[in-house]
Amino acid sequence: MFPFSSRSKMSDASDATPVPAKTSEPHPLDALTGGAFSAATSGERSARIREWLSTQPGVEKLQEVFKELSARDKGAARAVRERLDEIRRAEGQEAIAAEWAAKAEALLAAAKLNIADALAWQRDAAKAGAPLSREPLSVLKQRLNERVKTIEDLQHRVQVQREAAVLLAQRIEVLSTKPWKDAQSALELLNADVGRWQEQAQALADDSAWPSVEARFPALLDASRTQLLVVWEAFQSALAQAVLAAEDPSAPLPPVPVWSDELRQARGLPPEAGAAAKTPAPRPSKPQATPEMREKALQAVQEALAKLEQETAQGHGKASAGAATALRAVLKVHGKLIDTELEQKVHAALVAAGELEGWQRWSADQVREDLVARAEALLRRPEGQSLGGRKMQETLRQLREQWKQADQGAPANHALWKKFDDACNAAHKVVEGWLEKVRAEGAEHRAQRLALIEEVNAWAQSQAAAAAQDWKSFSRALHQFAERWRTGGHVSEKMFAELQPLWKQALAAASAPLEAAQKASLERRHAMIEEAGALGAAPGLRIDAIKALQQRWQAEAQAVPLDRKHEQKLWDAFRKPIDEAFNRKSAERERSASELSARDRAVLEASKALEAANASGDAQKIRGAMAALERALKEPAGGSGDSENLDKKADQTIDGQAQAATDSVADQNDAPTSKPVPAARPVVAVRGDDRPGARKAVPAQPTVAG
Repeated sequence: MFPFSSRSKMSDASDATPVPAKTSEPHPLDALTGGAFSAATSGERSARIREWLSTQPGVEKLQEVFKELSARDKGAARAVRERLDEIRRAEGQEAIAAEWAAKAEALLAAAKLNIADALAWQRDAAKAGAPLSREPLSVLKQRLNERVKTIEDLQHRVQVQREAAVLLAQRIEVLSTKPWKDAQSALELLNADVGRWQEQAQALADDSAWPSVEARFPALLDASRTQLLVVWEAFQSALAQAVLAAEDPSAPLPPVPVWSDELRQARGLPPEAGAAAKTPAPRPSKPQATPEMREKALQAVQEALAKLEQETAQGHGKASAGAATALRAVLKVHGKLIDTELEQKVHAALVAAGELEGWQRWSADQVREDLVARAEALLRRPEGQSLGGRKMQETLRQLREQWKQADQGAPANHALWKKFDDACNAAHKVVEGWLEKVRAEGAEHRAQRLALIEEVNAWAQSQAAAAAQDWKSFSRALHQFAERWRTGGHVSEKMFAELQPLWKQALAAASAPLEAAQKASLERRHAMIEEAGALGAAPGLRIDAIKALQQRWQAEAQAVPLDRKHEQKLWDAFRKPIDEAFNRKSAERERSASELSARDRAVLEASKALEAANASGDAQKIRGAMAALERALKEPAGGSGDSENLDKKADQTIDGQAQAATDSVADQNDAPTSKPVPAARPVVAVRGDDRPGARKAVPAQPTVAG
């Protein structure tokens, strides 16, 4: 017996257990990235990295993963790098947004907002890359725009208020040219308007955005208020004095010339009384300016003007305002010593700088004087160059509109207005004469048109009583009536709108019989068109029926006239099926002729040659043509029906042409001749001599049997 043992004979060397093979350990960031580092391919790594990025990892984890992954797979690490760049950009934009948001808050918090600063903030923020489309910058941008819009609207209201003050002052000045009782009746309404203007001006000054308006607008509003109140107080004082003077004859007269003259007349005093008291004492004459004074004044004004133009061109608002003030100060001292050209330049510079104060009256008076000159020139035009009534009316209207525009920007000038109004009224006499002539012509033309309407109505009644009508004459008469209405002369639009319905009613009643006849004629013509279509579609052409139908159409067209274009369309529709039928017949004939065989064409050509020979009367040609036709007939035929017909025709042609040839020859024999006919020589066949120099044989003349 051998003992069993679990040990092998070969295991005496060692009893140790075998060591397993070494395996790769996972990457520490593999669990963080979802197995991106242990992925077998680059595509799998990129997909797992994108899934990990969707969890919005922190910046530190992103930097750690990017550092490890960029060494292994740059393609997969690109997504991590882009996320890091995006985070850095977002942090930079947040810092920029915070910076520009603080600047916008500072602008909005200030009591005075400069419009230029608000616009510059938006421009500079966009240049710096600030996210203006995202909050909070989008909200701040909207708030700044609304604030700027409010300031601009406030400035516009100041300008409107200023114009309203000018118009109120003009109303007050116009009332000073009317009777004082008219001014007294308008006092209550004018007082309400002035009080309302003051309330609106005060509301502008109390607005929260008032400190932010430009510096020139408060000054404009204050100047308008001061000027209006001065005029208004003077008007009230003068009116009260006029009322007192009307009640008390011993009271002093008001300072308004119109009112004082009216009251003086009411007291029974002559108009000239008291005029000497108002005549101002003559001013002492000033010493005449020397050339040195003029040169000094010219130099001072030019220097101030150059400074203002320089500041205005550079866009310096405050500096240009100061330069304008300095220029006005120089003008107060030297303004009367400069020439007109320099004065124009100064005015243009002040306008460009926005400083029109003190120059509005001067500018408006320049425009008014030009308008006065143009109005007076209308009266001095030569007879051959005088304007017509309508042209004069338009010119006067334009001049008055331009005067209104000049009055809107400056106080009124009653002296110039008086001259301008007198010149316009004198020139308007031409317009009045023209208007009277137009009215007279309009009345005459209206009477003519009414008479024409009555004539058309009477003519229509007479035509309705007639038994038969000549529709062509009827249509011609209607056309003549319409032409007379068209050339009936000019009438006003209102009068034409009154007469036009009457004319249409009369013309419609007169043309009713012709329209009925035309309607019946159209029905008959459409019936003939259908009949023509049936004749054209028939297999055989009926020439007699087609001619009769065409004669009926012509009779209908001559009896009842239609519009030329409509009648032409109907004729084309009538003629089309018949023309198509004839075209089909011609095409069939040409097609049958083209289908002839060569033998048929030869027979036809021989037949035509025989006809030509018969016409010539030459017996020899006739015999030759008959022989050629017989040869063509003896050729084998193609077996068609057309060939048989041609054979019969050719036989008839031969018989007829032979008889004609015999008759022709007989006529030639029977014809009298002045010379005896030579005896015919027999035809002898001779051999041609082809030797050089030999005389060629002359062919024998044919012998004609007697």
